[in-house]
Amino acid sequence: MTGTPAANLALVTGASRGLGFALAAALGARGWHVLAVARTVGGLEELDDRIGAQGGTATLAPLNVADGGAMEHLAASIGARWGGLGLWVHAAIQAAPLSPASHVDAKEMEKSIATNLRATATLIPLLDPLLRVAGGTAMFLDDPRAGERFFGVYGATKAAQIALARSWQAETQRIGPRVVIAAPRPMATATRARFFPGEDRSALADIHDEAQRLLALL
Repeated sequence: MTGTPAANLALVTGASRGLGFALAAALGARGWHVLAVARTVGGLEELDDRIGAQGGTATLAPLNVADGGAMEHLAASIGARWGGLGLWVHAAIQAAPLSPASHVDAKEMEKSIATNLRATATLIPLLDPLLRVAGGTAMFLDDPRAGERFFGVYGATKAAQIALARSWQAETQRIGPRVVIAAPRPMATATRARFFPGEDRSALADIHDEAQRLLALL
């Protein structure tokens, strides 16, 4: 939608499932034009259907955030088509299987670094000027697992991502863009089910309710 003002454009990375899906759907229902990025085409198409049923609009971008060239092309396309960006919600995550630190799988570590840290480090400088020109906001989702038993790969790479986001937040307090770091409550997601199999899920937050709570922080 080339007629969408940049301030009404929301980029959601990791939009095809879980909390990213719920946040993207909620943004679409609130009148944002959602630019949804994820690797899973089927999930993106389901999101598009949901947003459309709510009267909203979306643009689907089946891309891997760990592909630096693809992210450069994405940022250039946003600039050329919309001129800026009103909101970036970074929900993309690589959740490595739990394992003792003494048995870290090198391939899982590399995938986690690529998605959780390197992609974030690539996207921040690409999206910073687009957010700044539109007076936009970036949102990161914290999950403080660093130092917990068996969370070595996920905990370390997620903590590194949030450390980078906090540095950006401190650097941009006066000049923008605004950077929000929020901690979602425990939710009934597929990722959590892998981390905590057999857990009583009745006590966990609904992802759509949690999406509404988080967006209220913006």
